[in-house]
Amino acid sequence: LASILLLSALNVARAEVAPEELVRKTTDQILTEIKAHRDLYAKDYAKLYKMADEKVLLHFDFRRMAQWVLGRSWKDATPVQRDRFTAEFRDQLVGTYSQALLNYNDQQIVYLPVPHKPGDTEVTVKTEVKQSGGQPNIPIHYSFYKNKTGAWKVYDISIEGVSLVTNYRSVYATKIKEKG
Repeated sequence: LASILLLSALNVARAEVAPEELVRKTTDQILTEIKAHRDLYAKDYAKLYKMADEKVLLHFDFRRMAQWVLGRSWKDATPVQRDRFTAEFRDQLVGTYSQALLNYNDQQIVYLPVPHKPGDTEVTVKTEVKQSGGQPNIPIHYSFYKNKTGAWKVYDISIEGVSLVTNYRSVYATKIKEKG
């Protein structure tokens, strides 16, 4: 009973963290980690992937993302194929995200206001990465939804107006059309 109450309390605590606060805290943690251990992570990608997985990617709903990426093909896939695709897609994103972290160079992250009401179940958190030398800021938007347990989960990221899910959807649609 005590463990059930503890799990419930953790879920409630997690649900109470607003998406914008989740992005801010997670970003601060990950950037601190990168600054402190950049050389180690550049030499040992396994440690970099593990850190990204533990600190950031637990906030992502990879199954939902994978389903959207596959679109209609999701319905045609067997449960084993769905699980396998979700795992492979997750691994691909971990690698891509982790490599991008190594390119971080002390740019300032700007957190834009997040207009939402208390009952909203979907929210977009908008950030910008300030560039040096007069380069335009890089907008990064995180699309969240509130899952059945009340936790906020990322289901898409848009970088410079390009949706990650939409981008991968077109890539995989071509592969599925060619190879099935």
